[in-house]
Amino acid sequence: MTLPKRVAQVFLTAAIAIAAAAPSFAMPAGAMQIIGKASPPIGHYEFCKSYASECKPLKRDAGPIALTEDKWRTMLDVNYTANTEIAPMTDQELYGVEEFWTYPTTAGDCEDYVLIKRKMLIQKGFDASALLITVVLQPNGQGHAVLTVRTDRGDYVLDNMRNKVLLWADTEYTYLKRQDTADPSRWVKLQDGRALAVGSVSQ
Repeated sequence: MTLPKRVAQVFLTAAIAIAAAAPSFAMPAGAMQIIGKASPPIGHYEFCKSYASECKPLKRDAGPIALTEDKWRTMLDVNYTANTEIAPMTDQELYGVEEFWTYPTTAGDCEDYVLIKRKMLIQKGFDASALLITVVLQPNGQGHAVLTVRTDRGDYVLDNMRNKVLLWADTEYTYLKRQDTADPSRWVKLQDGRALAVGSVSQ
């Protein structure tokens, strides 16, 4: 049966909208493997001294969250809201120091975006053990921080450099270390499953 042209166009428009909103359910090529302990970035170490209650060990690692349509839309909304409401500025510009992690109000750098997104998602019911601050290397060799959300469909990345939420393996970054799933004050070293070399950072 041939659909009227107008009805077909409506179906096509709806299909495009669904495709744009829904995550790719393809699993990542390889995985971020934990290969040992890592030192926390100095900025996060200092942050935990100021916000000790937010760096206490969790009661348990609840595991990856079930990626429902509602949670996916929440992730997109939180990523977009923070990216558009917080102006990008360096710690040097804001505070006169190189590393100062804090919750931003009007401006911040990559770590500040990660902190506020993590807080927003926890307030919306996401388990803290699934929300991990992650240190990566950009292709130009510069360090960067993103928020990893562990889901049953793979690890997704919320990034202040893009509004689109991607699987970690679909990004251009090399993954170095991230928070421990059961203790936000502790960090673990990662091996990027896509790369032969393992990176490390001194901070």
